[in-house]
Amino acid sequence: MNTQFPSGDGFVRQWHVIDADGQVLGRLASKAAMILMGKHKPTYTEFLDTGDHVVVINAEKIRLTGRKEDQKLYRRHTGYPGGLIETGAAKMRSTKPAKMIELAISGMLPKNKLGKQMYRKLNVYAGDKHPHQAQKPVELVLTQVKG
Repeated sequence: MNTQFPSGDGFVRQWHVIDADGQVLGRLASKAAMILMGKHKPTYTEFLDTGDHVVVINAEKIRLTGRKEDQKLYRRHTGYPGGLIETGAAKMRSTKPAKMIELAISGMLPKNKLGKQMYRKLNVYAGDKHPHQAQKPVELVLTQVKG
């Protein structure tokens, strides 16, 4: 008896829409990362990109628990001496709300070429509109956590 092994070309990729309204950032990011990697499929192979596309809407309405709204910092460096730039979560939400979700999800993906390929299947939008209706995305409902 032979084991079925997925080839690199024959993957059927679905499109999923996740509504971030009222969702906790880390829980949404971990679920989206699992879908991008393909861990929800029985054909998951760790060295192949078997995942689906993910569209996240309402990124501006994401929820942070505890005091993260005041204390969480996003750091990046320009490459020049003294070029560390720190942005608080409240300012990041007001200026680039989609970037918060993108950074959280990309931090949960593999740190190699395969992870970059998976990240390209992620689309995040601040509002409730997205231009991917032609792909017939399936809405993915996440459970709400009280508190």
